[in-house]
Amino acid sequence: MSTRIVSAIFLLAAVACGAGNQTGDAAPASSDGTSPAPTSPASPTGPGSGNGAADAAAIDAAATDAADASTSPADDPNDATTIASASCSAKVPAAGARALPLPTYAGVCPTLAASPGATSFTSGGGQRSFIVVRPTSIAPGETLPVVFLWHWLGGSADAMTSTLDVQTAADARRFIGVLPVAKGDALFRWPFESSQTQSRVDEEARYFDDMLACVSAALPVNKECVSSVGVSAGALWTSQLATLRSQRLASMVSLSGGTGGIVRGWSTTPHRLPSLVLWGGSGDMYPANIPVMNFETASHNLEGALSTDGHFLLECTHNCGHAVPPFDAPASGALLFDTVWRFVLDHPYWLPAGKSPYAGKPLPAAYPAWCGQGKGSATPRPNGAACP
Repeated sequence: MSTRIVSAIFLLAAVACGAGNQTGDAAPASSDGTSPAPTSPASPTGPGSGNGAADAAAIDAAATDAADASTSPADDPNDATTIASASCSAKVPAAGARALPLPTYAGVCPTLAASPGATSFTSGGGQRSFIVVRPTSIAPGETLPVVFLWHWLGGSADAMTSTLDVQTAADARRFIGVLPVAKGDALFRWPFESSQTQSRVDEEARYFDDMLACVSAALPVNKECVSSVGVSAGALWTSQLATLRSQRLASMVSLSGGTGGIVRGWSTTPHRLPSLVLWGGSGDMYPANIPVMNFETASHNLEGALSTDGHFLLECTHNCGHAVPPFDAPASGALLFDTVWRFVLDHPYWLPAGKSPYAGKPLPAAYPAWCGQGKGSATPRPNGAACP
């Protein structure tokens, strides 16, 4: 092993063991949906005083140095063949970026309840709960991606579990689903509005940390494949969580979400995470009679920020408004929401900025014809096509 690779490994280890505060905190959005300069960052494991920007720069520098010294294409995350075969089950390239170490919980983690039961614990000084859906059986030595699933305004963690048939998906695609339960103090369930205080937003981000810490304490977690998926209000929150925890999240999925207006804006993130942005066309508004949220506009806002910052973007546009996406009925034994599961499981953390195994070739068969790569690339589902 060369001296440069050894030096890079020791530098990565030193950074991982340091304070490691998360940068990229989303500042409250102004009335026009833009973000002022970010406020002081929050630590991914709670309050702290580490320099997240310096940590991120050191991690990137070490990874680049190691990549320069690599002798095998499999060790190089920029190698075209390595990128084309990327997935959460593929070997992490030796020179690939790594997510921050898993967070630790500031107490004793509870025993995880079996789904559909909820696990209760203390987070942010109060009682919170969440549902964990794990594969029915886990093989010795198997490590599993983690997918956080944030529900819509009128929904619940239970409804999200059943609507997306998370248990069947977890068994078939081999991941752990974590379904947060809303605290109940936010008008729209999750604290994504520009009117929310930074302390409340940071509290919800620490709730994410605490859930991840306790899930990883009990189950074999693949920290390089932790993703956030949100629907409607949950999607609006997912874009905020991504700015706060980009160094923990490998990817995100926004199903009728976005940024701007009453929602906080996007803040540039240390880690560029592949993103799937889906909405229901020009009729995607809520409520329909007197819209408070125009999800097409909000999704365009999010896409613009992602494109400017160089994130890989997959765009999907249907014609059914603010409703369940009209994915075609799957073949017998297939999964209705496989578009979502495939995306998060095909995009591990180590992928370089803007890269994807999908780039430059037709999308896998799991994706509908109304999806495309990049902002403005999708051919919307025909207006005459029936909706569920």
